[in-house]
Amino acid sequence: MSGADRERWDQRYAGLGVAPQGIEPLPVFEHCEDLFPTSGTALEIACGRGRGAVWLASRGMTVLASDVSPVAIELAEEHATASDVADRCEFAVWDLDDGLPPSEPVDLVLCHLFREADVDQAMIDRLVPGGLLAIACLSEVGHGPGSFRAKPGELTTAFAALDMLDAGEADGHAWFVGRR
Repeated sequence: MSGADRERWDQRYAGLGVAPQGIEPLPVFEHCEDLFPTSGTALEIACGRGRGAVWLASRGMTVLASDVSPVAIELAEEHATASDVADRCEFAVWDLDDGLPPSEPVDLVLCHLFREADVDQAMIDRLVPGGLLAIACLSEVGHGPGSFRAKPGELTTAFAALDMLDAGEADGHAWFVGRR
């Protein structure tokens, strides 16, 4: 990612501040939160202010979460500390242009509101057998074409090698939950 892109994300996150207190599932996955593990290891990519990582840690998972924005990572660390789960969260500044951050295979890969097809196979490969992938992104479905929006059917096609547990496209969002 270019330095200008990183600066843009830093400015955006600086304007948002720490995520609101409270531990809740990410809204797009709320209807299927029972599919998510309550123990083991998780990798969250493009974690932003850490809402997903904090939710997973509150469920009992150990989480490595990364984002390209140092400001987002600072905010995520503050959110984890305020939510009493900092001991189960590790946050790292990482540019996905370099692939996924290094880690052992994990029980869950979470990617929320980020789409980069170049890391699709790496996300699948990072899962342990039986591991879960949960991805949500902006979609053209219910919105129309635009930058960073998945085309209709893109996620189910990209992750067809996984056993689909839940998927959908509506109101400008797409999501997919599948098991390796």
